[in-house]
Amino acid sequence: MLKILVTLFRGTVAAAEQDLADRSALLLLDQQIRDAGAALDRGRRALAVAIAQDEAEGKRLEATLSRLADLEERASEALAAGREDLATEAAETIALMEADRDAIRQARAMFAAEAAQLKTAVANAGHRLAELERGRRIAQAAEAVRRLKAGCGTGASAHAALADAEATLKRLRERQAEDAAAEAALQSLDPGTAPETVASRLEAAGFGKRTRPTAADVLERLRKRNAAPPAA
Repeated sequence: MLKILVTLFRGTVAAAEQDLADRSALLLLDQQIRDAGAALDRGRRALAVAIAQDEAEGKRLEATLSRLADLEERASEALAAGREDLATEAAETIALMEADRDAIRQARAMFAAEAAQLKTAVANAGHRLAELERGRRIAQAAEAVRRLKAGCGTGASAHAALADAEATLKRLRERQAEDAAAEAALQSLDPGTAPETVASRLEAAGFGKRTRPTAADVLERLRKRNAAPPAA
């Protein structure tokens, strides 16, 4: 019995861990992508520093070769002039510089091979990171759609709620259409009872102030203008 309980407990813990991992998958993915991006940036900076150092070594090699050529020419002139002591001193310096030259060449050759591998690795990591970013955006959109569906519900109760809402909207639109039709019918039954129409009839009968000029008003104004004496 105890063994069964322990097994069930372990199964419950494992299921809870898996459920937590599933619910937090996007958060985990975001953090993992950030970690990968930071590591890629560090790799790029390290490679850039190494390339800069190699370029500095290249300039040092050029300077060494130039000094070697100058010393060899001077040592040859010293030998020709019988100054073997100066030629010997120059030869010792030349030997040291040649060893330095060979070491620089060997180091640069090794770096060239390693740098090529590093560049390939950084480029591949960049492509993989870009693919992860695209996948994250797709996963984020899919998760948003999933949550929307979960919020709206997809079962029988959700369909029933949607059907009820659609029926309510239909009844509301029908009632609004009926109210509008009734209002239009009332107005068409007795247009003469409208306040504007009644006021116009009273004005025509001579009651109240006139709001519009009449033909008689225009004729009276013309007679007064004709009867007025011309301006001096």
